[in-house]
Amino acid sequence: MDTVDLSKNRPVPSTMSGVLLVGHGGLDQLVYKKDIATPQPKAGEVLLKVLAAGVNNTDINTRIGWYSKQVTGDTNSGADTGYDELDAATATWSGSALQLPRIQGADVCGEVIAVGAGVNSERIGERVLVRTMQQDPSKPFSCITFGSEYDGGFAQYTCALSDEAYVVNTSWSDAELASIPCAYSTAENMLHRANLKSGERVLITGASGGVGSAAVQLAKRRGAHVIAVAGVTKHADVKALGADQLVVRGDDLVAAIGDNQVDLVVDLVAGPAWPQLLDLLRRGGRYTTSGAIAGPMVELDIRTLYLKDLSFFGCTYQEAQVFDNLMSYIEGDEIRPVVARTYPLKHIHTAQTDFLAKAFTGKLVLIPEHP
Repeated sequence: MDTVDLSKNRPVPSTMSGVLLVGHGGLDQLVYKKDIATPQPKAGEVLLKVLAAGVNNTDINTRIGWYSKQVTGDTNSGADTGYDELDAATATWSGSALQLPRIQGADVCGEVIAVGAGVNSERIGERVLVRTMQQDPSKPFSCITFGSEYDGGFAQYTCALSDEAYVVNTSWSDAELASIPCAYSTAENMLHRANLKSGERVLITGASGGVGSAAVQLAKRRGAHVIAVAGVTKHADVKALGADQLVVRGDDLVAAIGDNQVDLVVDLVAGPAWPQLLDLLRRGGRYTTSGAIAGPMVELDIRTLYLKDLSFFGCTYQEAQVFDNLMSYIEGDEIRPVVARTYPLKHIHTAQTDFLAKAFTGKLVLIPEHP
């Protein structure tokens, strides 16, 4: 039976510093405050001292309301000012209006410093990762998103369900670990759902970004031949991650690779060039997506889909096995994230601006200040 001794909880200040999202829109909707009430763990929860929090598309897209079907532009189109006349009820990927103010931060590495009722006090002192995409057992293919449906890691402290805080035994830095939860689980989920096998040829778009760079490493881990699409200035970085073949972003993909040459497309970009991705696929090939940074509206010739017997996988919901896989890869030193830069949490505006500029490979990470 678990040992519950709340007297072992470490003392925490009554208030903390953090970033509040006060509405959908531009960077001005992210407000850094020093007097936010420190959360207290409820039954079944742990209180974490946030050690590092990654920057990702999910938090930015939620801030600007990009998930609303009223929005048809790319993910940069509303980054500075948001979108006018946005329907808040459709602005999140859950389909429900965000409860504001909200502390975002889907990528968290933290230390357990207190536990709620029913949680073993031996957990205190563990360094953990919080699973971003948590299952809602009452609704098939529904998710509860850390930093969206409830407060996340853009603060000194945060609470998480004990069952969703995974202890990880590794010498990695806090910043490296904070690169994992959102980006790597998204990439692993796409490969898992599409069942990528050793020896198959996989094309990865947006291969220099957080999810794309994760997908390159994870696909190589599975023994695939990886064709990566990225800006030419980032080719050396992406090759170092394991890519076998590099294609310049914006080039004619069919001319560079050839028709019917790829078993799986892992797409994070979509946009105007999307039809070429299906031309690359062999008969019986698979297409998987979990993003559309170049824009969500694409043109599909339905004949290509059925005449080539293609399979499409839209990937948001994640089985528990996906995060379990990642924990084993980390502890087995089978993957290693690239941290391009770190920032103090209070510099979140700069970090998200740099993220949207895409002038880096890998991940950007925020570090909360602690006494």
